[in-house]
Amino acid sequence: MKYNYVGKTGLLVSELCFGTMTFGGQNAGIWELMGKLQQKEVNEMLSAVIESGINFIDTANAYSFGQSEQLLGQGLLDLGVNRDEIIIATKLLARMNDKPNSTGLSRYHIFNSVDASLKRLQLEYMDILYVHGVDPATSLEEIVKSLNDIVASGKVRYVAICNWPAWMVAKAQAIAEYRGYQKFIGLQYYYSAVSRDIEHELIPMAAAHDLAIFPWSPLAGGFLTGKFTREGADADSRRANFDFPPIDKEKAYDLVDVMGEIAKEQEASIAQIALAWVRQQPGVTSTIIGAKTLAQLNSNIASIEIQLTAEQLGKIDQISPLPMQYPGWMVERQSNYRK
Repeated sequence: MKYNYVGKTGLLVSELCFGTMTFGGQNAGIWELMGKLQQKEVNEMLSAVIESGINFIDTANAYSFGQSEQLLGQGLLDLGVNRDEIIIATKLLARMNDKPNSTGLSRYHIFNSVDASLKRLQLEYMDILYVHGVDPATSLEEIVKSLNDIVASGKVRYVAICNWPAWMVAKAQAIAEYRGYQKFIGLQYYYSAVSRDIEHELIPMAAAHDLAIFPWSPLAGGFLTGKFTREGADADSRRANFDFPPIDKEKAYDLVDVMGEIAKEQEASIAQIALAWVRQQPGVTSTIIGAKTLAQLNSNIASIEIQLTAEQLGKIDQISPLPMQYPGWMVERQSNYRK
């Protein structure tokens, strides 16, 4: 297992991060479609994760309404995992009950959510706290100040972002710089060979601000596993029942065909090729993988052994990039005078 630095923090995380969205799911609505793993299966997976060298585990308070955090925390205790050898990340934003202040990024909700997550995780502190999305009702100044203070409390060591537009991330970093507050250290965003939207604005912005990138759903919600082709689909797969995240399916079918050819060359699975592609992209620090079974998990972990050649990357690039958006194409055109 390779370890990468998180921006300029000096913190090292494994090139794969274990995502726990499949933990819980019992009587949890839409989360049942993600997975229903209970403590025995959770502990088996965590054991395989630790043994593989993965030191980075991702969860969220929203996953099965706290069940994922509870199962993860108990699993770490059951296995006797050394707290100093594991990086635990969780998130907040989503509504956890029907009370008026149980959602968003207000100072009230941030502090209450952190306390609740730590209780479920049975931890004294969390390593990384993500804001799980945008809160249009709370000012950026208030959000950044509250996150700075939760780090100062000792309950959180670093803060990071999911699902914000690039301009908002940059503005938040500027506020933190000006005020001397804790800055964000990384971005958890959807990124796969069939959905490369973050390459337009977010990846260049991340490079400019020394932000790590932690891609989620590198298999495009399971579409890039080989279970989906023009001839049919696996009816038992998650995407067959929950068609998310949105993708260009015609492009995805073409990618599956090309990745299938590369998989034969590499003696690997299509899913492993898709994971290897994300891992080898510029700026990517740690790719988040999940699984419903131990066999899936071990197969996903084995993707680190695959190194795609320049020719193989080129074959994927012939299909997968999005057309450059304005003003990107104008910037590129006008910048030629400096070359």
